[in-house]
Amino acid sequence: MGIGGSKLTENASSRDGRSQLIKEYDIAPEDLSAAYGSAPPSVSMGQDVVNGGLHPSHRVGKYIALDCEMVGTGPPPHTDHLLARVSLVNFHGEQIYDSYVLPPSKDDVKDYRTQFSGIRPHHLEPGYARPFAEVQRDVAKLLEGRVLVGHALKNDLQVLLLSHPKRDMRDTSKHPKFRVDSKGKPPALRNLAKSELGIKIQMEEHSSIEDARAAMMLFRKEKVGFDEENRKRFGRQRRLDRKGNPVNGFHEINVKAGEEARDGHDSHESDLEGIDGENDSMEDVDEIGMGGIPITSTAAKKTKKRKKKKRTKRY
Repeated sequence: MGIGGSKLTENASSRDGRSQLIKEYDIAPEDLSAAYGSAPPSVSMGQDVVNGGLHPSHRVGKYIALDCEMVGTGPPPHTDHLLARVSLVNFHGEQIYDSYVLPPSKDDVKDYRTQFSGIRPHHLEPGYARPFAEVQRDVAKLLEGRVLVGHALKNDLQVLLLSHPKRDMRDTSKHPKFRVDSKGKPPALRNLAKSELGIKIQMEEHSSIEDARAAMMLFRKEKVGFDEENRKRFGRQRRLDRKGNPVNGFHEINVKAGEEARDGHDSHESDLEGIDGENDSMEDVDEIGMGGIPITSTAAKKTKKRKKKKRTKRY
């Protein structure tokens, strides 16, 4: 299922042409869609269950996008953050998790930032919002062993008091291609959504579900580029079974576009298959020779200790 009704089978050159018109001439996406006879993409799927916790049926898959809403605390101007809402979606934009978060004390909330966060006092009431420790535990479990997608992920992880392996993060605020228009500075998510996807978000109150979905849509659009940047920074990975033996040689994060969508079905559908019980343990390899064979001396093989896989951690 495609994200937000966007047509994944649409001709790539046609999409690029429309994006260029939107970007260069500031043509509204809905006007362009009316002219070309297609509906604009949307981050609204009509199936979201606000504060529903873990979705009962949607599968998580390998990739998961995170976004948080925060309220203000501390002395004026209340620039310190408290976690108020957490949302996660899968690779196809389906809601995986959504919850309001109970603050340590209602008196700690000095500014609900409703015009931006969409958070109101009743959202954070006991009996409706979930305790922070419960939400943190749920999110940590969902992130474990998966590739985390988001925009300015550092802020979301900080307020959750979580860490995640850097090689398993795809941050749309840091992707080089997305920083061109902002001249190297971190771009706003709403600006990227408009220029890259032709959609408008955050026009009024924010929705963490829609923001997470927009980040995933951006990642999907530039997945090959994200994977290439990740491989340049961290190298390839070797996949191991539960006994520590290599599985099918070396596994590259990058998947060629021609291999992603076979027989015209939705690209990356395999990302939601074979997840249950799959062992994703991987070991870093510094140098790889011909045929994917690691270049390691005999002495090094005897003395080198296997690196412990980094995990999602709670503080």
